[in-house]
Amino acid sequence: MKEKLTNGLQRFSKAMFVPILILPIVGVLIAFSNVLNNAKLAELLPFLDNIFIKGFGTILSSSLVSILVNLGLIFCVGLSVGLAKEKKAEAGFTAVLAYLIFTYAMNKFMLLSGILYQGESLRGTGQTMVLGIQILDMGIFLGLFLGSLVAFIHNRYCEQEFNSAFQIYGGSRFVFIILIPTVIFSAIVLTYLWPFVQYGILKLGVIINHSGEAGIFLYGMLERLLIPTGLHHLVYTSFLYTPLGGSVEINGQVFEGARNIYYAEMALPSIPRLSPTVIWDARGISKMYGLIGACFAMYYTAKPENKAKVKAILIPAAFSSFIAGVTEPIEFTFMFVAPLLFIIHAVLSGLSMVVLSLLDVRAIGPNGFIDFLLFNVPLGITKTGWPMYMLVGVIFFCLYYVIFTFLIKRLDLKTIGREDNGEEAKLYSKDDYHKRNKSTQSKNINADTIIDGLGGQQNIQSVENCYTRLRLLLKDPELVDENLLKNYTGASAVIKMGNNVQVVYGLQVNSIRKAVDHALEQLKNQI
Repeated sequence: MKEKLTNGLQRFSKAMFVPILILPIVGVLIAFSNVLNNAKLAELLPFLDNIFIKGFGTILSSSLVSILVNLGLIFCVGLSVGLAKEKKAEAGFTAVLAYLIFTYAMNKFMLLSGILYQGESLRGTGQTMVLGIQILDMGIFLGLFLGSLVAFIHNRYCEQEFNSAFQIYGGSRFVFIILIPTVIFSAIVLTYLWPFVQYGILKLGVIINHSGEAGIFLYGMLERLLIPTGLHHLVYTSFLYTPLGGSVEINGQVFEGARNIYYAEMALPSIPRLSPTVIWDARGISKMYGLIGACFAMYYTAKPENKAKVKAILIPAAFSSFIAGVTEPIEFTFMFVAPLLFIIHAVLSGLSMVVLSLLDVRAIGPNGFIDFLLFNVPLGITKTGWPMYMLVGVIFFCLYYVIFTFLIKRLDLKTIGREDNGEEAKLYSKDDYHKRNKSTQSKNINADTIIDGLGGQQNIQSVENCYTRLRLLLKDPELVDENLLKNYTGASAVIKMGNNVQVVYGLQVNSIRKAVDHALEQLKNQI
C-alpha cells in the first residue's frame, strides 16, 4: 500500500508540471507589460512614453490575466495530459469536454435545487463565474479533480474497441461516453459535498495564517525537506494557486493563491502595496544567497589538493542557483553525504521567510535573480521593499557560510572535496567536468548509455522530466547502474522511491529527455 501510494504521488507530481511550467512564463510577461506601463521608468526612458507601447503593455497584461482566472480549466487539461499513458492529445481534448459538461451540469442542478445565488455580487457566497457560468467556487481543485478523473477513465478504456457497427464508439469516444454520466453525477454530488470541503480549506488557511511566523517557518522548511522525494512542489503549489495562499478581490474579480494575487496586483499600478500573502512565494533567499554561501563553505573546507576540482563543480552549480533558481546540483552535493547540512538548509530556508514577513517585505525571487529583477524592480521600492530583500539575502549568505563551515570542520563531514583517501571518486577534475557537460549539453547526448544505466529498454515503462530531473517509472529499480549514470552521463544524483526513479541532470534535462525518447523509439522500431 505504501509503495502504491508513493507511486501514485510520484505520477501526480510529474503530471502537475504540465500546467505549472507554463505559469512562470505568464508571470514574466506580465512583469514585462508592467515595465511598458511604468511611469517612473518612462521618465528615464522617454521612448516608453508612447501610446502604442503603453497600449501593447495593457493588452498583454489583460490577456494574460485571463489565464489566472481560468486555472481550473488549465489544470484540468494539463493534468489529464500528464497522467495519460497513451493518446495524450485525445485525453486533453476529452478533459475540455468534461470541464464544460461539469460546469453546465452543476449550474443547472444548483438552479433546480434553489441553491444558485441570485444577487448581484457573488462575494462571500462560495459561488463564482467559470467561463461565464455560475457554479460553486472550486478554483484549481475542480481542475485537479476532473483532470485526475479523465485520466483514470482514459487510461482504463482508451484502447477499448468494438466490432461491426459499434466500431465508431471505441477508443476515446468510449471514454467520453463513460465520462458523460460520471461527470454529471460528480457535479450533483459535489454540489452538496464541496461546501464542507471549502469550509475546511478556508479554516486550514486561517489556522496557518493565524499561526503567524510559525506557519511560515513550517511551510518554508517543508518545501525544502521534500526535495529528495520530488514532491516539494505539491507543498508550494497549494499556497501559490489555491485559497490556502490567500484570497483577494481586485476590480470585482476574486484571485486565489499567493502567486495569482501577486500577478494580478502587479498588473495594476494603482495598488500602492502588494498583499502580504505573497510572502509564501519568498523562496528565493535560500536559492539566490543561502546556497551560494554553502558553496563557499564547501570550497573553503575542501582539501587543498581538491580545490580545483571542487571549484569546477560548484561554480556552475552556484551560477544556476543564483540566476535560474535551480538548487538541486548544490543540494545533492551534500544531501546524502551530510544530511545534517540539508536539515540545517531547510531550517534556514524557513527562517528566511519568517524574517521577510517580520520586515514586511513583499518582493519575490522564486526562480533566481533574473526573475527577481523582472518582478520587483519595475514595481518600485514602496510596493515591494526589494532592497531589504537583498539585504536579508546577504545576511543569510553569511549565516550559511558560517554555519556550514563550522559544522563541516567540527563534525568532519565528508562534503565535496573532503573524501578520505582510497574512497571511490564521486566527483571529477575540471577537464572531466567540462567534458561531461559538453557531452550532455550537445546534440549528441549519449542516450544509449543512459538507457543502459536505467536497466535497458525493457526496464523503462515511462519517461518524463521536470526542471532538472528525468522522472522514470521502471519495472525493476534494482537494475539501475548509478555509477554508470553519474560517471558517464553527467547525472548529479539518482533517487529511488519504489518503481519511481529520478535522475538529476540540471537545466539540460529537457534535451536529455528528448534524446532518450528518440533512442527508445529507435530501439522499439528495431524489434
